[in-house]
Amino acid sequence: MRSVLLVDDHPVVRQGIARVLSTEISGLRLAEAVDGQSAQARMRSGRFDLVLLDLTMPGGDSGLPLLRRLHREFASTPIMVVSMHPVDQFAQRALHAGAIGYVAKDSDPRELVDAVRTALAGGHHIPAELQEAERLEEDPPPHTLLSDREYQVLRMIGAGRTVSEVALELRLSVKTVSTYRARILQKLDLRTSAELIHYAVVNGIVG
Repeated sequence: MRSVLLVDDHPVVRQGIARVLSTEISGLRLAEAVDGQSAQARMRSGRFDLVLLDLTMPGGDSGLPLLRRLHREFASTPIMVVSMHPVDQFAQRALHAGAIGYVAKDSDPRELVDAVRTALAGGHHIPAELQEAERLEEDPPPHTLLSDREYQVLRMIGAGRTVSEVALELRLSVKTVSTYRARILQKLDLRTSAELIHYAVVNGIVG
């Protein structure tokens, strides 16, 4: 019996993934967690052969920082990201943060099943889109040089959120978020929030 932990704040998503996996892969024991804190508690209380982790959950305890923390504490447990974000937005960062695979939620269910089978066999799942993009991209865009938190703030401001709204959602101070914003502007050679929003929209970085 192989044990898989599903971490997602949406019950319908968890139930859908559980239904697909239990139908296609025999001998699975599925457990659920609704956020980073409950995932950490579950992983401390029992051993899992694989964790399927959503990157976008309510509160500041989510995203790539959560993935990095879980990877550090449970280094022997493979974590695969299952996210609403397109492959070109987050897959590479997730893999660098310790994930052994990445599957977009709008993918064909067969990709998820194949990815889980590969992971349970000890392998990695690199999306075909990412492999093709890395092959073609010789000069990566400036936002690939941002830290995980800077990238998260860029996405949120790019979607039209104010510094205060970002601070509230990420549970950070306004001063801290303003510092991240200033670093982003400097690294991307931009001057204003309007230019930042334009950059995010043009490059498909919103969330």
